[in-house]
Amino acid sequence: MNGLQLTLLLLVAAVLAVVAFRRANLPPILGYLVVGMVVGPHAMGLAPDTPATRYLAEFGVVFLMFSIGLEFSLPTLRAMRVQVFGIGTAQVVLTVLIGFVGMLAVKGLLVWAGLNTMGLNWQGALALAGALSMSSTAIISKLLAERLELDRPHGRTIMGVLLFQDLAVVPLLVLVPALSGDPAQLPLALSLALLKAAVLLALLLVVGQRLMRWWFTLIARARSQELFVLNVLLVTLGLAYLTEIAGLSLALGAFVAGMLIAETQYRHQVEEDIKPFRDVLLGLFFVTIGMQLNFEVVLRSWWLVLLLTLLPVLLKFGIVLGVAKLFGQSTGTALRSALALATAGEFGLVLVSLMGRNNLVSDALLQPVLAAMLLSMIATPFIIAASDRIVNRLSSSEWMLASLNLTQIAARSMAAQHPVLIIGFGRCGQNLARLLKLQGMDTMALDLDPDRVREAAAAGESVVFGDGARKEALVAAGIMRASALVITHAETRGALKVLHHVRELRPELPVIVRTHDDSDLEKLRAAGATEVVPEIIEGSLMLASHALVLLGVPLRKVVHQVQAMRDDRYTLLRGYFRGADDADTDEHTATRLHSVPLAEGAASIGRQLGDVGVELVGAEVAAVRRASGLSVSGAGLHEHLLAAGDVVVLSGAPEALALAEERLLR
Repeated sequence: MNGLQLTLLLLVAAVLAVVAFRRANLPPILGYLVVGMVVGPHAMGLAPDTPATRYLAEFGVVFLMFSIGLEFSLPTLRAMRVQVFGIGTAQVVLTVLIGFVGMLAVKGLLVWAGLNTMGLNWQGALALAGALSMSSTAIISKLLAERLELDRPHGRTIMGVLLFQDLAVVPLLVLVPALSGDPAQLPLALSLALLKAAVLLALLLVVGQRLMRWWFTLIARARSQELFVLNVLLVTLGLAYLTEIAGLSLALGAFVAGMLIAETQYRHQVEEDIKPFRDVLLGLFFVTIGMQLNFEVVLRSWWLVLLLTLLPVLLKFGIVLGVAKLFGQSTGTALRSALALATAGEFGLVLVSLMGRNNLVSDALLQPVLAAMLLSMIATPFIIAASDRIVNRLSSSEWMLASLNLTQIAARSMAAQHPVLIIGFGRCGQNLARLLKLQGMDTMALDLDPDRVREAAAAGESVVFGDGARKEALVAAGIMRASALVITHAETRGALKVLHHVRELRPELPVIVRTHDDSDLEKLRAAGATEVVPEIIEGSLMLASHALVLLGVPLRKVVHQVQAMRDDRYTLLRGYFRGADDADTDEHTATRLHSVPLAEGAASIGRQLGDVGVELVGAEVAAVRRASGLSVSGAGLHEHLLAAGDVVVLSGAPEALALAEERLLR
């Protein structure tokens, strides 16, 4: 099979697997692993597991480490110092120590019993213990974001520990190759590697920050997106190459590159530009990991695979639970954190792959370890999905704390007769509460940030800690006697949960929802929102209002025009002409405008616009500009006879626009 055939095979298999796993609400990373298992040399044998393929796939780890470096900032660490340097440090250190001692103890028992130790030595045991301490940042962070739990106490604990694990990978990437050398030379080799890493890091961080800021500013002034992306790739791969020739890992250089760029004002732009490369190459890395799995070895040692799956999960669960309790976390928070962090992670796979290349672990042991880690990662979404039920079953105090929280919400809301419920007490929610109070109206806010709730409640604000997406919290907050409900966080998934409960409890209650743009406007209105306020469109209205008043248009006329736009659900303002500098962050359902010129020979020429049927494919006609320069809009659009030179302005989602253009032209 040549290179093109192999590439097409991997692309087809990856697309099908990722589609299937997304439909099952499972992380795509698992789909890539399954693809590698199926097409690899140990299963169907369609794709060879060559050193060249592995080296290319390693760039996925390079870009992942680069992204982590972008998130590495002193303010972030300072704000999460207890979770990162307290719980995170304790978890990694204890897992490595206990895992290392446990593996040596098991080896001693096997030797005493005269059984096969599978070539495990203390260097391999130490490297495996380091891999054991890792959890999956990619899977866990995505699941927490989907469950809206990143700002919950356990969410912040989990993300703090994951951040320290990501940082701990850096010395482990230095340690594993050093362990593969002569044991007598290990202290010297390790000291030399750490010295080189320290000197290189110090040099790059001291000199690199100023140089990086100056260089990126110079590139940005060229105003070329292609040049900017090329420069990001150059910096990332250049520093990765620099650390590799220094005898360190590619990933370490990429991590440093991310740290340097994180201190510039181009951090968020770089993150968006690098994301496609990172996701595609990381997918290739996981495919190559799946290729390494030998089913014959696994089937022969199935009991060992199960043992290596269960024991590390139970060990890490116990360590995280104990450490979190030691640092003052509640039982519920500690249990949820332990459940999420108990399974294996992608950096564990990276370290295991590195061990295989450095012959630290025999293939007879490497295969069961690899299979166990993959099974553990596959179980992660199911464990997190069942975490609430598990916590409620294991912790008798969790029910009591939940009931106490609902009682506190109810006690605070009793004083208000007909409050306006505010879901989310960020900047938008606080400003809304102030304006309502100026009108003498009662408010009741629910928020999931304990620090914000504590500060605001101490200042006399009507806010309590609670999840507005839970029916019990809404009832306790007084939804049955509320005059209105306002969702102030621009997060559609959470808003839909709230609207679902409102429809069940009080379908007649007016609900106002804030969104970032108009892409989910119809979805939210269909779910029961009385009004949906898109920030971008409202900002445009305010900007236009000030401009019109300054240009001499009477204020009454401006107010009337703005109100007419709102009454018409922003119909005239929905959609935009997309340009090359527009970020690709909106959904595929976002409304856009698109102009279609009708040249001689277009299929629709000579027909009435209404007969073309662009509405049948989900698009709308905003206007038609004739060749003479006159425009047609409103009621006469459907009767307009199309002619050569006309320009039809379409409105709709990208897919609908493409189908409508095809109807007009072909």
